[in-house]
Parts: sequence; C-alpha cells; structure tokens
Amino acid sequence: MANILEHINSPEDLKPLSIDELEQLCEEIRQYIIRCCADHPGHIGSSLGAVEIAVALHKVFNAPQDKIVWDVGHQAYAHKILTGRREAFMHNRELDGISGFPKMSESPYDAFGVGHASTSISAALGLAVADEKLGSPAKHVAVIGDGALTGGLAFEGLNNAGGLKADILVILNDNQISIDQSTGGLHNTLIKIATDSRYNKLKENVWSALGATRIRRSIQKLVKNIKRAFIKTTEANSFFDSLGFRYFGPIDGNDTENLVKYLTRLKDIKGPKLLHVITTKGMGYKPAEENPTVWHAPGHYDPETGETIKQDDARSRYQDVFGVTATRLARENAKIVGITPAMMSGSGLNIMYREMPDRVFDVGIAEGHAVTFSAGLAAGGMLPFCCIYSSFMQRAYDNVIHDVALQNLKVVFCLDRAGLVGEDGATHHGVFDLAAFRPVPNLAIASPRNELELSNLLYSAAEDDYPATIIRYPRGRGVGVEWENVPFAKIPLGKAELLHEDSEASVAVLSIGPLAEKCSQAIEKANARGIGVIHYDMRFLKPLDTEALDRVCSKVDAIITVEDGCKQGGLHGAIAEYVADRRPGCRIESLGVPDEFVTQGSREQLFDCCGYNTDDILEAIVSIIKK
Repeated sequence: MANILEHINSPEDLKPLSIDELEQLCEEIRQYIIRCCADHPGHIGSSLGAVEIAVALHKVFNAPQDKIVWDVGHQAYAHKILTGRREAFMHNRELDGISGFPKMSESPYDAFGVGHASTSISAALGLAVADEKLGSPAKHVAVIGDGALTGGLAFEGLNNAGGLKADILVILNDNQISIDQSTGGLHNTLIKIATDSRYNKLKENVWSALGATRIRRSIQKLVKNIKRAFIKTTEANSFFDSLGFRYFGPIDGNDTENLVKYLTRLKDIKGPKLLHVITTKGMGYKPAEENPTVWHAPGHYDPETGETIKQDDARSRYQDVFGVTATRLARENAKIVGITPAMMSGSGLNIMYREMPDRVFDVGIAEGHAVTFSAGLAAGGMLPFCCIYSSFMQRAYDNVIHDVALQNLKVVFCLDRAGLVGEDGATHHGVFDLAAFRPVPNLAIASPRNELELSNLLYSAAEDDYPATIIRYPRGRGVGVEWENVPFAKIPLGKAELLHEDSEASVAVLSIGPLAEKCSQAIEKANARGIGVIHYDMRFLKPLDTEALDRVCSKVDAIITVEDGCKQGGLHGAIAEYVADRRPGCRIESLGVPDEFVTQGSREQLFDCCGYNTDDILEAIVSIIKK
C-alpha cells in the first residue's frame, strides 16, 4: 500500500482521507516516531499513545484557525509531524532543530507554548474568550492527560470555564500514568470508570461466547453503548457536571473511527464539554507498552528490538546519589520522609520508596501542594525531603515563602535538574532558582560540586543548625568521585572551600556547583601561562562565606564568578553586592546564563552557547588580567 505520511504536509491533506486511510496513517506516524526517536531521543511513550487523537483532531477541526492546545507537549509528536514539521522532526530536540514541545514561535499550529503540565485548560479558555470578544468563530480544544489533571491549575481552569459557560472542548487523555503511576482520588475514580465491573464482566462473557465471528463488531458496539449507560450514573459524570461540563465517554482513544465520530458531533455542541478517552501509553510498540515508565523518555534504543542502549559510563547519576543517600539517612532518622510531585523515578526517590513505601509520598503534578504538604509535615515534627525539578519549583515560589520560610519550618528542598538541562530546552532549564530564592529569609541555598558533596550536604542539612535548605544539583552524571562507601562528613553551614591558591595570584575564580571541575581545568591552563589564580568553591549562595570573600578582597584586584544559572541576581549578584561595599575598585565579571531563554541542545553545546565552558573560563581569566 502506498505511503500516506510522505504526502501529508499540513492538516488539510488529512481532510479527504477515509477511515481506513487514517488508520494506516496512524500506523505510519507511529513507526516514524519510533525510528526518529531511536537516534534523537525524546518523550516517546506518551506520543505513541496519542497518535489517533492528533490525527482525529486534525481531521475534524480546522487548525490553525481552530485552536488546539496540548498539555505538557509529551503527547504532541504526531501533531508536530502532521503540521508541516515531518522532516524537521528528524532533528527534534537538537541544537538549531525544533523544540520537543509545542512552541508558538515555531508554528502557527502551536496555539500555545507548553513545557509543564496542567496549563492547557486555562490557556484554551483564554483563547476562547479572546476569540469570542474579537468575533472569531474558532473552536477551542484542550488535550490534557490524567496525570496533568492532578495539578491544581487544571481544576482552576475547569471551574472557571464551567462558570463562564465557555465553548471549549477538553479531551481527557487517560492512560493511567504520567511518568510513574498516577496517584490521587481523581485517578482512582477514573480507574473505577474504565474498569466498571458490570461492563467488564459482560464484555468478557460476550467475547468468550462469540470468538471471532462476523457479528462480533456489532456486539462490541452494543456493549460500548451499555457501558455508556452505566457511566451516566458514575462519579465522573457527577464530578464534571458539578464544574459545569457535559461529560462524554469514556471511549477508546486509540480507535480512529470512533474518535472522528465523537469529535464531529462534539464540534457543534456549544458550551463546556469533556471527552474522556482511554489510551495505551506506548501504543503499538510492545517494549513501550510493557514498561511505560522507562519508555516515557528512554534515551537511545534499537528500534527493531526495543533494547535501550546504555551509556558506557560508570559515574553515578546525581538523582541516584540523592536516592541512596536519602534512604541511608531515613534508616537512621525515623522523622525523615520523602515528597515528590510525580517525579518518583526521575528524582531517585523510588530508591527510598522500594525500602520504606509508607514514608514516601507522590502527590501528583502539584508542586505548590508538595511544598505546603511538606510544611505541614515539618510543623508536625517530621523532616521532609521535598524533591522537585528546579524549573518546576518555580510554580511553588509563593508556597516556599509563605508556608515554609515565613514560619521558619525546616524542609530540605532537593532541586534536581538545576542549571541547563539539555535537550528539553527553555521550558525545563533550571536556571532561575539561585536568583529567585536568594532574597528569601530563613533559607539556606547550596550547590555541591560533586557526588560526595551532594551526599554530605544532604547529611548536613538534616542537622539541627541548618534552617530550611535548598540543595540544587544538575541533571545527569557526576564527575566520578567515590561517595557511596564513604562515611558522612558534616559541611559547616555557609562555608566555602579553597580549591586552589597561588601566592602571586591576581585574580580569583568563585564558582558554585559542579562547574568547579571546568574551572579547575581552566585554572590549570592559566597556571601554565604563568597566571596565578585563587579558586574557591563557594558551595553556599546563602549564607555567604564572608571570611573567604574578605580574604579574596585582600589579595586580588579582579574576581570572576561562574555559575550554571542566570547571571543576574545569583552568585554574581551576591558577590558583587558584598564586594562593592568593601573593595570598590575590585573588578568583577560573571560567567553564566545570559538574560535570555536558552534553546535546546546537549549540555556541552549549551555551555558553549552561554560562554562558560572550560575554554571560556580560561579566556575570561586571561582577559580580566589584561584589563
């Protein structure tokens, strides 16, 4: 049969296709995603499960006039491929390639940019109200996963849309998993609907009796109708109705014909509507269906066998250092508990969960709740280790200030994926945490330079003299130092470490976090040129080691700060403010993320783009000496 996908250059090319042709197109898209992502890793499981949704939406609706908003973007690969980016998808998530997420500046078909969960309903509602005010007849669709529906923003959007009686369609893509298994009361209700015992018992009996007879399809449709009758009295219908939404479903979200039929009908029904579709994460690719957590973002793999290609790298991942260390500490301290907003395996907290599941809490994609829940635990006498990706912690800024710091409660915040994260791009780079949290009282902020320091900082943060503490560390692997079999050592609060000093030094390099390694390499090269350098690993952004800074100010006329974060307000801001009062003539220059949103690419490529790789640090040392 002729290849259909190669002739699809825009959604208009879908309009004349028959249902059989659409089903073939879905299979071709699925195989294309599998092939492309094998060499250019991305979020494959969610997108494989949502292929039919994307095809049906673009068959029925008229984008970009009609606005389709995808939640998170993990499920939007088929959408990208169908909207003129088929060839570009071969360079998905690469430097100078397309983003792994919907991005308004990339395509008019991306109605709203998304990188994190639970935003689609609010955004689609805003678009719907704007079009109504401007007299546009456009339709508006929000596609949200059941995992994203655990976020409070999704409920705020539903409540507001229902109250406004907005003409909006919400598609609830229910695969019962986000990255790890979904959690929470609504999740349990959705499972109850999808596994209604009366429906499934009837289905099993009918299927067994019919075998593969010709009338099976007719009976299947009859049973689906019976199930829909059951659903009319379930919790979901009542729940969404109470929010002002008409509830439809659940239907098979991997059934193209049924999806097209439902969307065609719902397109002309006015007011707030929710279509509940059941999909399979990793649909059509057996390895991804069998292990959806691994195949959320599997890295490189063999598309034929599904075998993931492991890196030949013995260095530990920072998330594993955290997970193992937190478990060791929890064995000795019964007050330690772990909290994560749907990042159990990504944060490494699954290591603690396997040993002590009653002391680990996955609260769903709800960062603000995770922080305030942790504050409540602390107020009750527990010691919470709250694990959130740095860029997602931005959502809980108010909660940190009001519910933790203002009340002087002790929570240990473990911010994974700090700094430039690589291929996920601008929506996921954790570059604002240092600058954002530095002004907050009753809060310590630290960044370890290697695996051993991370382990020791976690140990130290549990000590009584530490306040609420943010420990931020990057995505990926450490520098390769031994840590696992080393006894814990207390790191004094607010104490920097002198890593290198020359008696005739004329410049000081002050770094924070793992960039100390690149600084050391640059300083070695500078020494070979006869340039003396003092190098401190500041370790703490707050409290600052003022003794170390006073010593630096007494010895050198120039300082270079190096941080894997935004230059404005972070380490550079703290050092510049302190030195300005004590050594006005001292020249201070900064290396870090400039005042812009950084694109996607490998971390090393992005270090080059932002100007703080090893050679950049060396050039800064040489340049400031000349100045």
